[in-house]
Amino acid sequence: MRPELVQATELLRSRDPQSIEQALLLLQDTVFSFSMKVCGHREDAEDTMQDVLLKSLPYLAKLENPKALAVWLYKVTRNRCWMSRRRSKFAPKQMLALDDLIPTSSELESLATHPDKSPEHNAISQQESEKLQQAILRIPANYRLILVLHDMEDLDTSEVAKVTGLREGTVRVRLHRARLFVRRELTLDGNSKVHKSTSTKKSARPTKCREMFASLSEYIDGRSDNLSCEHIQKHLQTCPPCMAFISDLEKAIDRCRTYKVPCKSETTDKIRALLVKEYLRILESVPNRNQVN
Repeated sequence: MRPELVQATELLRSRDPQSIEQALLLLQDTVFSFSMKVCGHREDAEDTMQDVLLKSLPYLAKLENPKALAVWLYKVTRNRCWMSRRRSKFAPKQMLALDDLIPTSSELESLATHPDKSPEHNAISQQESEKLQQAILRIPANYRLILVLHDMEDLDTSEVAKVTGLREGTVRVRLHRARLFVRRELTLDGNSKVHKSTSTKKSARPTKCREMFASLSEYIDGRSDNLSCEHIQKHLQTCPPCMAFISDLEKAIDRCRTYKVPCKSETTDKIRALLVKEYLRILESVPNRNQVN
């Protein structure tokens, strides 16, 4: 969970206007950032932020648990985003097949011999923030939501399941495929010729590694059982290309986790001033939880 939500929950318990303004600033950043990652349009994100927070004010005074606040806030924001979002021009088909995301033997060899072409290297050396955003928007919406909630908003699997209404196992499968998709998009770097060759030559895919590729996220996140973990580590000791691929995938995941979307603008400042005023008005009818009887 984002530490901002924990801090906001603490600040909302105060009736001090400055503390409340700081809490609403944190919530603005959270809702706007999440909306931008899911929808990709600033106007939609600003509208969502304003609408969600305005409707949330009566409930914010009652929510004391940061986890409850996170699940509730993301669920409401998700619903609002789905209503207003515009279909991305990058959006592909709605299902991601594992076989389409597994690298070819030639790509694995290239990763092992040219490690400087990793997603992290590209992002740092070429200032690829916009390309990362575009890569995220190319993910089908039902997979993108999982990636954003888990890797970018820092919710755990059970919290993501509560927000989306999915089983935890389904969350983990979609998360892994979304991660593989982003890694592929960043590595291919928009080269359509390479993209075509790696997505059509299924016969060139290393079938002996398929089982490992299907469970890499569980391994990276430390969720593999001892037997599976030992099997993967044994394979990696004899397969440098697969070791390079895992490193590449981890770097792509790290890029997602550190990606920031700034919210500051005159519009958001004006909206926050109105939200603070309305929240203080609502608090007048709510018993003071900090008052000692």
